[in-house]
Order: sequence, then structure tokens, then C-alpha cells
Amino acid sequence: MRKEYDFSKATPNPYAKRLRKQISIRLDTDTINYFKKQAKKTGVPYQQLINLYLLDCVAKEKELYVGVK
Repeated sequence: MRKEYDFSKATPNPYAKRLRKQISIRLDTDTINYFKKQAKKTGVPYQQLINLYLLDCVAKEKELYVGVK
């Protein structure tokens, strides 16, 4: 491997905006089990299903309803 690389002619990654970011999120067990069950039915990994559902919410600009008082 080289000691130095020349990036002066490099171009930005056109897909950088579509990259995913790893986060920690706490979900109810029932929610996780639901998506895991759907994952078995569809063959799509459950984390991808959760992401697809959230993307759909964003695309449709769904308003949040929090039924907690």
C-alpha cells in the first residue's frame, strides 16, 4: 500500500446523500416481533422493513399522533 495518495482529482461520491447511518433506537418488543414476522413472510430483513415504513411516512408527510396523556 502507498504511504501517500493523491486525492486532488477526486470527485465527491454522488451517492453520499443516500448512505445510511447507524443509530441506536429503543423499540417495544411487540413492534420488533411484528416486523420480524413480516420479514419472514416477505424475505426482506426486518430492519429494512422498518426503514421502508419510515420512508413511507416521510414521503406521505404523515402527522404523528401520540395518544399518551
